[in-house]
Amino acid sequence: MQMTLRWFGSRHDSVTLEQIRQIPGVTGVITTLYDVPVGEVWTLEEIHKLKDEVRAGGLEIAGIESVNIHDAIKVGIPEREKYIDNYITTLENLGKADIHLVCYNFMPVFDWTRSDLAKMRDDGSTVLSYDQDLIDKIEPEKLFSQIDVNSNGFILPGWEPERLAHVKELFELYKEVDNEKLFGNLVYFLNRIRPVCEKYHIKMAIHPDDPGWPVFNLPRIMKNKEDAVRLLNAVDADFNGLTLCSGSFGSNPQNNICEIIHAAKGRIHFAHVRNLIHHAPGKFDEAAHLSKDGSLDMYEIMKALYDVEFDGPVRPDHGRAIWGEIAMPGYGLYDRALGATYLNGLLEAIEKSDRK
Repeated sequence: MQMTLRWFGSRHDSVTLEQIRQIPGVTGVITTLYDVPVGEVWTLEEIHKLKDEVRAGGLEIAGIESVNIHDAIKVGIPEREKYIDNYITTLENLGKADIHLVCYNFMPVFDWTRSDLAKMRDDGSTVLSYDQDLIDKIEPEKLFSQIDVNSNGFILPGWEPERLAHVKELFELYKEVDNEKLFGNLVYFLNRIRPVCEKYHIKMAIHPDDPGWPVFNLPRIMKNKEDAVRLLNAVDADFNGLTLCSGSFGSNPQNNICEIIHAAKGRIHFAHVRNLIHHAPGKFDEAAHLSKDGSLDMYEIMKALYDVEFDGPVRPDHGRAIWGEIAMPGYGLYDRALGATYLNGLLEAIEKSDRK
């Protein structure tokens, strides 16, 4: 496994490449071209510029998160062909630049949802939190305003203002889209991009729904093991795989993360490993990566990844806000650095135990 950290670029991230390089065991970043609007082509020149910047910082690009998918593709309207063609061109340019991993999601309207971006814990740190009772009382367009106010001035991934300024129109667009139609549109998209992915050895790693159940009555098709296996079978090709996100799959306590890992053996291309704590159905807080700080067993998750011989990039995911740091919620330096070190420690222990 290669330990990485998500990085949003020098214009958008409070964390620098110099700081990331100083985290023991972290050798690469998962990054993106944050300024390119959804649906537009990533030029080869822009990709090389990003790659050169990361390399100058002493790191490498281990993958892209995300090349976001235009809603026309998810809904399946005729305009999708133009946007799929643009996506294919972007993938071709990434392949030419020797970048071979793309994490993406197929969630309608909102890439992820939280009711609180800075819930105070007993130790004084703050975390991202979800409470279905609170979400049920919020109108979708008001949720965006609430998220924006609590973003510490950062543009959050999946909550870009230019797209979410049209929340009402987006909900109208998805009015006739159910789970089956959304799934069919995903399969169509994957089959269209398959030739370019196979030509350039690009692995597409779908991210699970976050949280793992319907929000605002929007369809959800990547909630659990059954959904994951269904997609892997529907497009049964090596390029089509998963981002194993323990936090997103783990949002539903009925999901067994280790079972999902074993069910997707050989088709996990990327891993987000983080912890959370369940309070009640539909209510959870994110936590420190340490197993005993939450409801998930980080040792067992890392061991399952090791046992299925996963050798791709892994990164600590959302961290707490600690030590007075002001950063993009979930994406500060300090707690993610602690998480990366903790996960590397678990991996070292697992590897050495296996050799005995």
